Amino acid sequence: MTALRAPAAGASQLLMPAEWEPHQACLIAWPTGPSQWGDTFDFDAVEAEYASVVRAIAAFEPVTVVARPGAAARVRDLCGVPVEVVELPLDDSWIRATGPIFVHGPGGPVGVDFRYNSFGERFHPYDQDDRLAMRLLLALGVDRRATMTVLEGGAISVDGEGTLIATEQCLLNANRNPRLGRADLEAELAALLGAVKIIWLPYGHLAGDTDGHVDHVCQFIAPGRVLVESAGDPSRADHARLLANRAVLEASTDAAGRLLEILELPPQERIRVFGQDTVVNYMNFYVANGGVVMPLAGTATDDVALAAAELAFPDHKVVGVEARALALADGGIHCITQQVPKARDHAR
Repeated sequence: MTALRAPAAGASQLLMPAEWEPHQACLIAWPTGPSQWGDTFDFDAVEAEYASVVRAIAAFEPVTVVARPGAAARVRDLCGVPVEVVELPLDDSWIRATGPIFVHGPGGPVGVDFRYNSFGERFHPYDQDDRLAMRLLLALGVDRRATMTVLEGGAISVDGEGTLIATEQCLLNANRNPRLGRADLEAELAALLGAVKIIWLPYGHLAGDTDGHVDHVCQFIAPGRVLVESAGDPSRADHARLLANRAVLEASTDAAGRLLEILELPPQERIRVFGQDTVVNYMNFYVANGGVVMPLAGTATDDVALAAAELAFPDHKVVGVEARALALADGGIHCITQQVPKARDHAR
């Protein structure tokens, strides 16, 4: 379930830093309007939820909101804290999937522009979102490295030292890159993100729109340490899948040869939102400068999840934001954010 790949001669020297490394800013794409979210949602509640996430993250680091042209004043008013707003065309607001992935390069920061096909052609239109990374990098003045490979940022988790975790369910799905095999994808991840060791988990969640994004079930939280969703009750549909993932992690080592320490968060919490059943995914948190912002369900299990996150991040302040509308849209706080790392002197 793992792939070990030594850096090739003349490698690109690009390396994706871990999420806990220092950030210059956090990017958030603002929801685009009631028509995009549909009749199921109370759009005022959706915007209020996004604004709450912005305020929580802004307590730790600068926030840049990407919004449709003409929306800047409304965004600033609803957020109620200082934010930078960049107005660009948008179809949707999942910037972890649509925005660039920032890496360290030999000459400074680089934004990798993967192709976006709306989670395997699920939602239309998505042409503006496929162009978002290019336009945003131009607006931010960051060098761009483009590829024809389809990849969403929520499909990977890295330790900043060359180890990457992904799920076979997502990355090897034929609706993303039908002409690329496992070895081809490994070569792309090595060249563009600096992955020298890839740990392939078999599964993400059975249900959902992402085909099993790894940030719904597992994230690196430090070198040699991962946080995973507990398998929970054996009657759960994902119980056996999460146990299979854990078995892979227990048998794996990272790029430095370390066995992984595995910590757990509670399973997804079932709730009812806008008259529909859904689940809040505690794993879909964002690591900011000195803080962790995690989605809450508004139930008693939230306290258990917050305590587990505090144990996993002893050097961070853990704060929760109710993310019920995001949950109904099969997302969370990690899905609507993307970190912009601070430049460092020497990238490997």
